Amino acid sequence: MSDSPKSADSGDFLSNLGRVYGWYTGGFAAFVLVLAVLEQVGVPNRIIGYLFVFLTIGVYALIGYLSRTAQVSEYYVAGRRVPALYNGMATGSDWMSAASFIGMAGTLYLQGYDGLAFVLGWTGGYVLVAILLAPYLRKFGAYTVPDFLGARYGGNLARFCGVIVLMSASFTYVVAQIFGTGIIASRFLGISFEVAVFVGLAGILVCSMLGGMRAVTWTQVAQYIILIIAYLLPVVLLSAKVTGVPIPQLMYGQALEQIEILRTTKEALAGAPSHITPFINSDPINFFGLIFCLMLGTASLPHILMRYFTTPSVRDARKSVAWSLFFIFLLYFTAPAYAAFAKLEVFTNVIGAPIASLPEWVSIWSNIGLVRVTDANADGILQFRELVINADAIVLATPEIAGLPYVIAGLVAAGGLAAALSTADGLLLAIANALSHDIYFRMIDPKANAKRRLTMARILLIIVAIIAAWVASTRPAGILAMVAWAFSIAASGLFPALVMGVWWKRTTSAGAVAGMAVGYGVCLFYLIGTQYYGMPLWFGIRNISCGLFGIPAAFLTTYVVSLMTPAPSQAMQDFIDSIRTPRGGVRMVGGEKVLD
Repeated sequence: MSDSPKSADSGDFLSNLGRVYGWYTGGFAAFVLVLAVLEQVGVPNRIIGYLFVFLTIGVYALIGYLSRTAQVSEYYVAGRRVPALYNGMATGSDWMSAASFIGMAGTLYLQGYDGLAFVLGWTGGYVLVAILLAPYLRKFGAYTVPDFLGARYGGNLARFCGVIVLMSASFTYVVAQIFGTGIIASRFLGISFEVAVFVGLAGILVCSMLGGMRAVTWTQVAQYIILIIAYLLPVVLLSAKVTGVPIPQLMYGQALEQIEILRTTKEALAGAPSHITPFINSDPINFFGLIFCLMLGTASLPHILMRYFTTPSVRDARKSVAWSLFFIFLLYFTAPAYAAFAKLEVFTNVIGAPIASLPEWVSIWSNIGLVRVTDANADGILQFRELVINADAIVLATPEIAGLPYVIAGLVAAGGLAAALSTADGLLLAIANALSHDIYFRMIDPKANAKRRLTMARILLIIVAIIAAWVASTRPAGILAMVAWAFSIAASGLFPALVMGVWWKRTTSAGAVAGMAVGYGVCLFYLIGTQYYGMPLWFGIRNISCGLFGIPAAFLTTYVVSLMTPAPSQAMQDFIDSIRTPRGGVRMVGGEKVLD
């Protein structure tokens, strides 16, 4: 993929995407079958794990190398040439973070009905993206979200505030992804978690450093194919095993029935909560509050909104959101089934078994710190309350729990790694692009040439990645909690400024800056105070939903301060009107002409 106008990327490659990724999918399927044969002939599990991890990362690295570029538009927005279908697939991969792939089914396993808040919030958020933001930000023609804020609100103060919020939300999010890669690498490479996070970091950097958004886009399409196969295959096999029908999304009701029967009749399961009764682990205000924060956070995440800057037109941006929802739906529709079949396996074959003869996976995951077994009543039989499984272990351990071939466990690890790597790539790119484009180029050195700008982007990418890996190595919290914090931070600091910037022409620069500062400040104050300093909860709302305080504060502040300050110029108001016009056109952003 050279930078020549006649390159494969601009011509033959784009016209042959279906064939390229068709061959890639077939090649991956053949690779899995070969490893399955190797397992049957006695190749050690560790070797199979190494092959899964290193060969898949090698493929991503190759795509990243072939997609290297020295063009600014290619590095920041993939030349705005990504077809809607493939941008939707890349967005799905960008979205399917370690939280979705590793953490969601585990949370549903532990919380049952109450875990559905994550499914509802994250899918509902894409409706807001489609209706309120994606097409209009695409028509604006920016490179980054702070780029839009700087141009819309006429100055670098709004841009700088946007970068601060972006950094906070994206850094929190990327730490969770590197944490996920550390778990996978630690389990399947047999190395310590602290070392494993840096191994995962190397995989992240080779995908994104050379080619920026262009490399990340085509890598994420490849990663989506692997992660969705890896997620669906184990639960399809479990559904066929338990119900005789390999459609888990339609058949997991039978698993739920069996879980409830076991829960009420099996003595060792005494004290196990119902999987289907609502508000056992939560209450209505926290349940719906979390949905609210996740929805608005989804519509505010810079690394997701950036994906819609890469489409050829506004119309393609709209179509891309629809494709994104479809590709995300495939996994989210399966997650409740994954949780149900995994819980049925544990309740049937693990709980009530002699502790001395527990399967090998228990000790393996115990060594990583994600499973804990105690014999509290000293009877030698594992009771429900004597087995603690971390939510982050459920998806990765389910193939072993269910006694499936080890190659399936390796496949799931490859899928989880693909999910974590793809999201980490997008997040690190969002951070590095904001620092290099919005801070360095827009505010420090506006005369910097393309080579210097891209060099700065790559250096910053590496620095931020290393810091994030170090933070992840300290195990700051569970994956899902860290991700939820990022959503509340993004929603509190960015959502009001973005939405009001598009939909209320009267929004002023002072109003937007004040709103971002107040919303971000309130959210962060509540999060840090309750998490680290023992501050009591306000109205019983957990800090995972800290956006419930930051978002209204930001909207109210933006509205009041905008009314108290002079209205934007008529030219800016007319410009906002033009953005909301469905048809594309030529937009001017910071003096750079952008064709839609």
